[in-house]
Amino acid sequence: MTDSLVVPEDTVRSAVGKTTFPRMGVIEQVWDADPIPTAEIESRATTAVYDLDFSAMPDGGEVAIGAGSRGIANLAAIVRGVVAGVRERGYEPFVFPAMGSHGGATAEGQREKLDTLGVNEETVGCEIRATMDVETVGETPERGVPVYADANAVAADGIVMVNRIKPHTDFSGEVESGLSKMLVIGMGKQQGAKMAHDWAVDWSLRNMLPEITSQLLAELPVVGGVAIVEDEHDDTTLIEGVPASDFLERERELLEMANDRMPKLPFSELDVLIVDRIGKDVSGQGMDTNVTGRRHFTINEPEPESPDVKRIYLRGLTEKTKGNAMGMGQADFVHRDVKADLDWSKALINAITASTVRGVRLPPVVGNDRAGLRGALGTIGPVAGDEARVLRVTDTMRLERCYASAPLIEAARDCDDLRVVADPQELAFDDDGEFAAPTPAGDV
Repeated sequence: MTDSLVVPEDTVRSAVGKTTFPRMGVIEQVWDADPIPTAEIESRATTAVYDLDFSAMPDGGEVAIGAGSRGIANLAAIVRGVVAGVRERGYEPFVFPAMGSHGGATAEGQREKLDTLGVNEETVGCEIRATMDVETVGETPERGVPVYADANAVAADGIVMVNRIKPHTDFSGEVESGLSKMLVIGMGKQQGAKMAHDWAVDWSLRNMLPEITSQLLAELPVVGGVAIVEDEHDDTTLIEGVPASDFLERERELLEMANDRMPKLPFSELDVLIVDRIGKDVSGQGMDTNVTGRRHFTINEPEPESPDVKRIYLRGLTEKTKGNAMGMGQADFVHRDVKADLDWSKALINAITASTVRGVRLPPVVGNDRAGLRGALGTIGPVAGDEARVLRVTDTMRLERCYASAPLIEAARDCDDLRVVADPQELAFDDDGEFAAPTPAGDV
């Protein structure tokens, strides 16, 4: 049965006319990285726990360890190390999902989400308590906004958050995605996440997060957090214990480090960006807006100054995103596989909770890669296909190696931080009109 929403290649060809496809080569970004050796990850996380202040804890008390839904490198090993550190200090740990509405806003869905990231009772060595029940722990003084927190965490004697520090996809501020956001939105479950994103439309998360974080630190027994910073390869480069007393100040400093180490596109101006896949394990918005330069789905938040990308063609979803196609609204064209694999319920629940419903708008759906690239090239203005600045990436986390059109290959030869791996060749498609070349990052 033909899907009426999928536009066949012949229709696109008829609308666009004759298309010259660019010749594509391979470039590699040269980064100076110094990751923590894999064998040391767990012990580093255990050591980080010793930087936290447990002085207010009762002997043998329970510590709730918050773990989120992001695709953080070495997450299971880090959580396992934190669990071990809490036990070494004489307390009883359990892990709880701190992921807002993710996992379909159900307790079982959130437990499953952790499991897909390698975090389960067997791998981390302690009980996992998942619930969507929350307690109201206060309200903000000026606006009267209710503040929610996971019921299991509230009942614990201490709370430790484990999260990566990185620039946020929806806004820019002194603290963005990290320990504070996990406290306010992740630990707030669906109700807390919905509350925060509703109020963010007028208040902005840049103002809300520091205020509610301070309130949660005052109301709950937050011992601190274990902060993670990743390098351009998405490898763990820092694991640090941050006491509750230093939460906001230290997170500001770590955000600057994370921004410097964040992978970015190798060029600031593109005619067409081809993205092989998006997913919640890649970015909260499926593809990172700090990479694509597109933040138009967030009300009252300005677009990043760069990059400037005329057209985005999206080819698919990650397996771990479980059909949540948040972020597909950034694209101008999508492959039929995106529509076939998306779970509308998960995507819409996430979008409503985050007040970013534009992010799940379904762009025009094309039948194959050749149609997607035709449509993109046919809508960038008077630019010949062989002159177009076209870049193909695996996703917005894996940007070390990219396919690049001939003009970009020539530009790369003059850049010290870029290396040409393969010279441009004719773009090849298989018999079904799909790209013959594999994903730029290889088998991932």
